[in-house]
Amino acid sequence: MRSTRMRTAVGLLGAAAFCLAVPAQPSADTGAPPKSSPYCGTDRATGLGVSARGNVSCATALQVAAAYTEVWRGTAGAPVQVRAAGAVWKCRERQGDPDPYQQCADTRDDTRLVTLTS
Repeated sequence: MRSTRMRTAVGLLGAAAFCLAVPAQPSADTGAPPKSSPYCGTDRATGLGVSARGNVSCATALQVAAAYTEVWRGTAGAPVQVRAAGAVWKCRERQGDPDPYQQCADTRDDTRLVTLTS
């Protein structure tokens, strides 16, 4: 009888510990656009949301987005270079999780990014 009580107590303690455990945070890159990018507005031609990162002003981000959306439809997903706001930007589609998104990087400083998302 005593061993049955002991097993039951140990089983209940184990179940309680399992239920109270803190879930681990996922660390894998999901391919999603950066969440910390400030939202700048909407591209007029496509309705896609435009955000900027890495010392890119919202005015510049909207100019880059407009230049890119003028030419991206016929590119079949291939990278495209556009000129906007006094710089050359390399733009392409990237696979997000689950939806793809468009991203442009300044060719002189790849930390300067403009992202277009639906």
